[in-house]
Amino acid sequence: MSTIAVIIPAGGVGLRMGAECPKQFLALAGVPILARTVQIFQNLPELRSIIVIAPAAHLEVTKEMLERFVSEVSVTVVVGGLTRQDSVRAGLAALPPEIDLVIVHDGVRPLLAPELLRACLAAASETGAALLAVPVKDTVKESLDGKKVSGTVPRQQLWLAQTPQVARRDLLMAAFAAAQRDGFTGTDEASLLERIGCEVSLVVGSERNLKITRPEDLPLATALLNEETAESGKSMRVGHGYDAHRLVEGRGLVLGGVSIPFERGLLGHSDADVLSHALCDAMLGAAGLGDLGRHFPDHDQAFKDISSLLLLARVVELLAGRGLALVNADVTVVAQRPKLAPHFPVMQENIARICQVDPERINLKATTTEQMGFAGREEGMAAHAVVLLDRR
Repeated sequence: MSTIAVIIPAGGVGLRMGAECPKQFLALAGVPILARTVQIFQNLPELRSIIVIAPAAHLEVTKEMLERFVSEVSVTVVVGGLTRQDSVRAGLAALPPEIDLVIVHDGVRPLLAPELLRACLAAASETGAALLAVPVKDTVKESLDGKKVSGTVPRQQLWLAQTPQVARRDLLMAAFAAAQRDGFTGTDEASLLERIGCEVSLVVGSERNLKITRPEDLPLATALLNEETAESGKSMRVGHGYDAHRLVEGRGLVLGGVSIPFERGLLGHSDADVLSHALCDAMLGAAGLGDLGRHFPDHDQAFKDISSLLLLARVVELLAGRGLALVNADVTVVAQRPKLAPHFPVMQENIARICQVDPERINLKATTTEQMGFAGREEGMAAHAVVLLDRR
């Protein structure tokens, strides 16, 4: 099995979009375009590295954005060059030594279908290089002065190149070295490979593999994304969470981000807010993102005594990275004492604000165990949460 790396050139500033920031940072259904593009590749089992090429002025914001929205894999961000070719060359220089196949994919093509990616990888594995392309549909006219037609170009053999473009690492390195030696600049990776005599396989792509370049492309991409979600029939997600902590002397009791007067508090690495922890676990579970300990381990000093509302905010960001958001939550706290109902309205407000929903979408309950079990003996407290997620 080949080991794979992905290079995602996103070093441009997107002047044709007319936006205040580079187009790769614009939101597509609530998630930055570049983040959606990177997410395409995070479940490839052969993947060893993702390298994103960013503008020098936006290096740190790119890193921060990918940390927020891409959780499954680590991403290396490097500074790009003046041209796409320079940027991809910088990505090649950052490749780990074990890589066999290299995927190059535009940072603003966030709708690549997994089956097309697989087809392109299969073709490149067989012949050494491949790219996605679609046949030209419209009549092609030639104009020498840009004012009048000078001829009609036969379209039967014409194709519009897309990405990904995939090649064996050694072939791609040789193609870039030859281009640099000869001072040649190509418009894509395939043009460099063709120039040194490499066979590049053509894999039929899709018009849905849209490159977001102009203002009108963004609403079209949004419509296509919504259509894919509707077709999948899997937009609604249900999750369950559970958490329990021991009651001890010398700790404050915090639930739902509210400090509650009581003679003891819950023991934990963070503030031990069982209500918020159960809610976080339910949301992560519904999104297929594991559990709280996976993202915020109790051996990491960064989370020592941290407010669990901050962890909840981070979970909301992770969900947004998957295009998911909370619809509603139902949480039950199991505690013999104290009475919690008077504190629920503030807890609702806290949680609703962070989850970006109306407070009525957050239902909080408390129950005793009639003095049975660890909660009944006041040794600790527990919480159960059930949530519903949907596409943003």
